[in-house]
Amino acid sequence: MKWLETKGVSLVLLWLGSLLVWQLGAWAYGPDVIPGPWATLKGGRELLLDGTLGQYIGISFFRVLAGWSLGSLLAIPAGLIIGKVRVIRLFAEPLLNFIRFIPPIAFITLFLVWFGIGEQSKIALILYATFFIVVLNTFTGVLAVEEDKLRSARSMGASEWQILLHVIVPATAPYIFTGVRLAMGTSYMAIIGAEMIASNEGVGYLIWNSRLFFRTDWIFVGLFCLGFMGFTTDRLLGLFGRKVLYRYGVIGGGRK
Repeated sequence: MKWLETKGVSLVLLWLGSLLVWQLGAWAYGPDVIPGPWATLKGGRELLLDGTLGQYIGISFFRVLAGWSLGSLLAIPAGLIIGKVRVIRLFAEPLLNFIRFIPPIAFITLFLVWFGIGEQSKIALILYATFFIVVLNTFTGVLAVEEDKLRSARSMGASEWQILLHVIVPATAPYIFTGVRLAMGTSYMAIIGAEMIASNEGVGYLIWNSRLFFRTDWIFVGLFCLGFMGFTTDRLLGLFGRKVLYRYGVIGGGRK
């Protein structure tokens, strides 16, 4: 109990210290360069009252969730196949390791040409950002399965399909979970780049468009929204892993 009280006091002091440093920066450089906490709150209230902020958050979140979900659903079975079938892995692994070093933002122009300026291009970009992270983590997990487990299953008459479902997938679950969790962060990076360059809606567009009006307070509001969105989705994903996938050795993150 005493440890919890000490931790609570430390967190409060940390936040107060951060707010103080932030305010000192605003006093030193002026509100046009670094808006203080109160100025940022006023800017956020202004955007909330006209409905802009809620709308942009919803649009960005939908794009991230759609691209991340599709990318994960495609990447998990692909990673299992690549990890399980050696012939496929020999061809796929070099290609994956080549393409994954090309950042998603480099494909924005091509995706606009291929998929148009609508939602498809943004979702496709997030799918790209998600796919390679999840694939690599998944087939790495497959390769990490102990050979003794596979031999034991085969000695008991299990088919290759049964081995995949009851041995490989449970053993690979922590790797898959880590991959989809990392991909969530990359998805936010990808959508902000796409919204800054090729969108007229979303949090990225809000941050980029605010420069035209020299509204640094709106930029700070957008940054805090991104942090809050990412923190919330990561905690929810961690809670899911801790509550649902704990039997497979998945650690959701954070303390219970």
